[in-house]
Amino acid sequence: MQYFPIFAQADGLKILMIGAGEVASRKLELLTRTQAHIHVIAPDVCDVVMSMANQGQIALEQRFAELDDLQGIDLLYMATADDELNRQFALQAKTLGLWVNVVDAPKLCNFITPAIVDRGRLQVAISTSGAAPVFARELRARLETWLPESLSDLFDFIAAKRVEVQQRLPVFSQRKVFWEQFFRLNGDRYDGYTPKYFEQAFESLEASGELLLVEEHTPIDLLPLAAVPMMQRLDWICSDLSLPERLSELVRRDAGRMPLVAMSELALKLDKGERLLVYGSSSFVAQLKAHFPMAKHLRPGAL
Repeated sequence: MQYFPIFAQADGLKILMIGAGEVASRKLELLTRTQAHIHVIAPDVCDVVMSMANQGQIALEQRFAELDDLQGIDLLYMATADDELNRQFALQAKTLGLWVNVVDAPKLCNFITPAIVDRGRLQVAISTSGAAPVFARELRARLETWLPESLSDLFDFIAAKRVEVQQRLPVFSQRKVFWEQFFRLNGDRYDGYTPKYFEQAFESLEASGELLLVEEHTPIDLLPLAAVPMMQRLDWICSDLSLPERLSELVRRDAGRMPLVAMSELALKLDKGERLLVYGSSSFVAQLKAHFPMAKHLRPGAL
């Protein structure tokens, strides 16, 4: 992983953009959606950037930038057509410990701006580590058609209800089941039925236990797609073996890890409604299948 994805708190962030042409304007269209303080310096300014300045979205100075302009900022964007100027400022910014992005020059960047799908509180960021931004934009276009616009309203609704849910359901495990139930009922839309589904989700908070079995040496990439949602709901991963990297990518990242335990302990966790994955030898998986007929044996092309 060349770049580690991270969502930064933008409120109060001091951003300097050097350059005010068409390329800079595209970056600024995203940045001005945040509460960051945006300062733009350039001798020549395109109409879009000038309009942003006139509307008070950015602070604009029409002049050549100087290295002293880097003092007191948090992020630097270089968007000029002068490669040497971009390089000079990028190197100085890194010396000062600043984060810098030079448009179309990944080697000079210590952060990059991904393609973004914006649904209010829901943000999807897509990156090819600077290798193929055109493909990232294509993938973003597909997601734009897949994710409904009403998701913005849905997550505003959820944010407004979180304290109420915490008060009505003080136990974390209950809240987890509640939200799973809510999304099963409501889906990914926000409409007049959403408040109704919110109340209905409180009526059924019994979690059903689930046991997934994966044999060692199983080709993980050949597992059925239907297995992925189940692995994302796991509470525990049980194994005495090291999980293959690909399997580690598919399971819920904050699921607990523990060694293989007695079948009685597995049964106890299932009775409590917990969801487990066991990764082990073929012989041990066969024993578990015989002891737990309801277990789902994940194999290439089958559940």
